[in-house]
Amino acid sequence: MKPIIEVRDLRKQFPGVTAVDGVSFQVPRGICFGLLGPNGAGKTTTIEMMEGILQPSAGQVLYEGAALSGEYRQEIGIQFQSTALQDFLTVKENLRFFQALYHRQASLDELIERCRLQEFLNRDSRKLSGGQRQRLLLAIALVNDPQLLFLDEPTTGLDPQARRNFWDLVTEIKASGKTIVLTTHYMEEAYRLCDEILIVDHGKIIAEGSPRELLSHHFSDSVLELPLELLRDARREWGFSYIECGDQAEIMSADVNAVIAELLAAEVPLNQLHVRARTLEDLFLELTGKELRA
Repeated sequence: MKPIIEVRDLRKQFPGVTAVDGVSFQVPRGICFGLLGPNGAGKTTTIEMMEGILQPSAGQVLYEGAALSGEYRQEIGIQFQSTALQDFLTVKENLRFFQALYHRQASLDELIERCRLQEFLNRDSRKLSGGQRQRLLLAIALVNDPQLLFLDEPTTGLDPQARRNFWDLVTEIKASGKTIVLTTHYMEEAYRLCDEILIVDHGKIIAEGSPRELLSHHFSDSVLELPLELLRDARREWGFSYIECGDQAEIMSADVNAVIAELLAAEVPLNQLHVRARTLEDLFLELTGKELRA
């Protein structure tokens, strides 16, 4: 199947800086595609060229197999990190205002229902909570019924409940057949929502694939976490290595049973032991040496 959007040898240079250095990839139709990278990695610049906001120094972005045209902005939806809403307008009035900017228009009633806006339709947009504002901005990004939707860190600053509610909306939108390109600082969000992810650093692609494929390719071990003082109190040499993370010790091992047996033999209490699989956060640190927020 032809990809909905394709990036070919994309490059972007600013004075003294190569922000994007020969990036190529395809986004299949109907998936959620995650673009991850630390600040300064070229992620935002890549997204802005895909959105048609920045012109590449070299390379191409193709939409539906063709170079981006003047009509491209009419075809896509974008939820920016920050969007200025019209002051003194209600939620419904803001929706009508942005809808009027497009030739093709989605049903407002359907958008209001899909994005759960019914309870505050007549509220001044300046008086919305963080979660309510993000739901309104998502609806605005959908007013032209786009087949390709860009979500740029849409849940930054939301509380955990509002973030999970937003994830449900994104899942529903993808299920309706739309393609989503997502940037996020939250590894759990990327794992939950993305069918494929691309990790960039220093303007280049350093990993690409589904979250499960990437984790299985890079890791064959698990992580055991327990209070650091318990290992120190045992006063012995361990047959395993561990790293110190604040007041916690992290033991990486492919043989969890062997580590637990050694801890039990040393009479280390295990009531605070936590065993977890490797995560995208582990992968990101492994590949870049940085936390995503760095």
